Amino acid sequence: MPNHDRKTSKKEKSTTDARDKDMSSATAVMDRPAQRVRKRSDTTINLRISRRTRDLIDEAAAVIGKSRTEFVVESARQHAIDVLLDQRFFELDSEQYAEFLRILDNPPLPNQKLRELLKTKSPWEK
Repeated sequence: MPNHDRKTSKKEKSTTDARDKDMSSATAVMDRPAQRVRKRSDTTINLRISRRTRDLIDEAAAVIGKSRTEFVVESARQHAIDVLLDQRFFELDSEQYAEFLRILDNPPLPNQKLRELLKTKSPWEK
């Protein structure tokens, strides 16, 4: 608590103001939900988009309580995963499906290539 019985020097005032600012910042951080704690990123993406698109993104982000960056990164990441998974989808007729199940029921014996493949992370896990 500041001492109101004496005059405060400019240096003391600036120190007190800085401490109060730090305390209010710390309180604001503590008031945030736990999931809002951000992990520091190590790269940057710069985008040029129309103002209408930016406003649309901002509105959608606000609705779910996210920042623009959080919203864009999460949306782009999810879409990237979906695109990669779509490349792994295949359609089979009845005969092909029966053959597919036969192969699944009789897997090959483990070998070096299979072990290496199973150790490989998916692109979104790297």
